[in-house]
Amino acid sequence: MPSELFILKMENLSELITSSFEALSLNKTRTALATLGIIIGIAAVITLISLGQASQKAVENQIQSLGSNLLTVISGSFRPGDFRSASGTATTLSLDDAKAILSSSKITGVKNVSAEIQRREAVTAGRKSTNTTVIGVLPAYKEIHSVDLDVGEFISESDNSALSKVAVLGPTTASDLFGGSSAVGKSIRINKIAFTVIGVMTSKGGVGFGGNQDDTILIPLSTAQKQLFGVTYVGSVSIEVADAKLMDNVRDQVGYLLLSRHKISEPANADFTIFSQQDVLSTISQVTGTFTALLSGIAAISLLVGGIGIMNIMLVTVVERTREIGLRKALGATKKAVVSQFLIESVILTIAGGFIGMILGTTLSFVISKLINLPFTLNFGSIALAIGVSGGIGILFGWYPARKAANLQPIEALRYE
Repeated sequence: MPSELFILKMENLSELITSSFEALSLNKTRTALATLGIIIGIAAVITLISLGQASQKAVENQIQSLGSNLLTVISGSFRPGDFRSASGTATTLSLDDAKAILSSSKITGVKNVSAEIQRREAVTAGRKSTNTTVIGVLPAYKEIHSVDLDVGEFISESDNSALSKVAVLGPTTASDLFGGSSAVGKSIRINKIAFTVIGVMTSKGGVGFGGNQDDTILIPLSTAQKQLFGVTYVGSVSIEVADAKLMDNVRDQVGYLLLSRHKISEPANADFTIFSQQDVLSTISQVTGTFTALLSGIAAISLLVGGIGIMNIMLVTVVERTREIGLRKALGATKKAVVSQFLIESVILTIAGGFIGMILGTTLSFVISKLINLPFTLNFGSIALAIGVSGGIGILFGWYPARKAANLQPIEALRYE
């Protein structure tokens, strides 16, 4: 007996679903318009979440491309609500600090150290010119920041010792100054001082922390300090740690060493800041996550609007089908059957809209990611949530029209014109 009841209920459900599809197909234009709001809402949510995660992934890749197990010390102190210097523009670090970090017996786990100083400068090559970031570096910069060369060679220790006027160009800078021709061996002028190009770096792509890594020029640190910028300080010190497990220990050891060298007794008064790639990643993840959630929330409003649109369409349908409802109830249809009929129609609209929106959102995410050179990422959790929400909207906004239809009196419904 229970199995017979189950089969009977399944047959009734199948009949209700078939009737719902037939009712919706009677006015295809109205059905399409009713689902449009859901389609747009689902597509917008999926697209924005996907692009937000793709942007975060791109930035993470850029930061990781700067080097592994990297600690960076910048001049000046930064604390919430107190920005005493902007990312290394203070003058509290020196090349001697970098040398002390590398040679100190109190610091264990340091693999390599490089000091850097950078500024934006006007650069010319013949009749072409550009404005780019010029960075004075030590030879260790290549290993620490995972620099690969497309052609030529990197800055050597002898270049730094001899104050050589040599330069290694980023691929974007090389293209801006020399187009498609080879840059190696040619001359450029940085702030009217002539430099010879000895190498061109391979592309790291995009814009990461610290600016576009492809749009830079590297020159010997000593040349940058003494001949180009006329300074004795450095803007930052990069530290490659031998093992990721030692990052926190090395950070503390470097901090105490610099406090001692700068004759500062209280760590809270430090005139430098030490941060790791993970610090940057955490900050960026928090910012992009908040931004993506905000955009997704705005997009989700269209889901609400789409649900209201479906409710309006279903209310109109109830009015148009008043005589049909009266006839069905007169023939013995229960309130539950009528409610089920209209709820199923509403859910079909939203689920169909959800699947179309899912396909549209996925397609848009893929196309936009390729157009703006972002890694294509798809969050299946957001897709499942969007489809689930669309089904919930169908039930939520379909309930009132369904109840209204079920509560119609058969006699009054049959008399309705």
